[in-house]
Amino acid sequence: MNILILGSGGREHAITWKLAQSARQLSLFVAPGNPGTSSLAVNLRVDPLDFQGVRAAIVANNINMVVVGPETPLAEGIADFIENDPALSGVAVIGPCRDGAMLEGSKDFAKAFMMRHSIPTAAYATFTPDTVDDAIRFMSGLKPPYVLKADGLAAGKGVLIINDFDEAVTELRAMLGGRLGAAGSKVVIEEYLTGIEMSAFVITDGISYRVLPEAKDYKRIGEGDTGKNTGGMGAVSPVPFAKPSFLAKVEDSIIRPTVEGLRAEGIDYRGFIFFGLMNVNGDPFVIEYNARLGDPESEVILPRIGSDLYELLDGVARRDLASRNLVISQETAVTVMMVSGGYPDSYGKGFAITGTEKAGESILFHSGTGTADGHLVTSGGRVLAVTSKGKTMEEALAKSYSSIREISFNGMNYRRDIGFDLKNYKE
Repeated sequence: MNILILGSGGREHAITWKLAQSARQLSLFVAPGNPGTSSLAVNLRVDPLDFQGVRAAIVANNINMVVVGPETPLAEGIADFIENDPALSGVAVIGPCRDGAMLEGSKDFAKAFMMRHSIPTAAYATFTPDTVDDAIRFMSGLKPPYVLKADGLAAGKGVLIINDFDEAVTELRAMLGGRLGAAGSKVVIEEYLTGIEMSAFVITDGISYRVLPEAKDYKRIGEGDTGKNTGGMGAVSPVPFAKPSFLAKVEDSIIRPTVEGLRAEGIDYRGFIFFGLMNVNGDPFVIEYNARLGDPESEVILPRIGSDLYELLDGVARRDLASRNLVISQETAVTVMMVSGGYPDSYGKGFAITGTEKAGESILFHSGTGTADGHLVTSGGRVLAVTSKGKTMEEALAKSYSSIREISFNGMNYRRDIGFDLKNYKE
């Protein structure tokens, strides 16, 4: 079985790492991959958005299954492209069709979908450049802070939470005025929900689904959840407040209606669904959908899966997922992200990374690394996801921070308080 994983970050390294543990004989390829995946698979110099390049890689390497990591190829229709090509018949794709990826690709579509299927979410309205005045009037009826979301994919820059009304109006005009390009051609304004966030994940074959481990990630660059948003500074799984009663509410009011709603609307959704949730006084609300696994959440949920990931993916391909075994470890997994100095703003690249061989207590998932003259160097904002497991969150965190102390690169930064809000959480 030859499997191609599309992507180059920590999520794709974690997927490759987990598949490499399969009892099946798998030949793994990653496009384009990174230095971490190169020890487990064959890296291919192919851009996931170059569909013809992906096609050529599938044919040249006799690929049987494609696992799509990032959201943009899904939103652009990579699953449809592969499935509609007669030369690629029989190639299974783990990732939804373009219509299914609209759950992430369009905030307006996702909110309307939730309304159609009575899935709890914040009140909202959608506006265009022609309805700016209506948008301002709508916003004036809300209590601050004001939540503005670009409709399309905006590389993590499309969601703003602003306390000041005048500043919110200025940002709204900028978004609808073209600052984010096509992604901001519509803007969703929604009610601000107060609570604590977490993420739930499922894998589905379009008929049935299996609930994967939940996680909580930390988006802000600064300790105490301060400063600018990032792609994620760390994650924890399981989530202490996600007791069985709460998770039952998530499944009954959110997960099941989502999967059934997709099927009812004729959307053939095969792959992962990420539910960004807010726990509001014990009740879950959907903040957002993602049409793939999260990053850095993948780096904590995949290590907690005790069963063979390939068997789950094969269940998606064969539409018999309900019969496949899913084992989840009771251990806690944590990830602490090591980032470049200056991230999420401007930062340098090409700095030598040393000490990774000494981080034996942890799994190092490469996110923004490269090589120069045979040596490991930084190549992105988020550089390494340092993941550890333990009987408790504190034990796992101690291992990750111990490993981080062995690693060094110029300007290295990381949060020292991952999990801080969960240590003494009371329901």
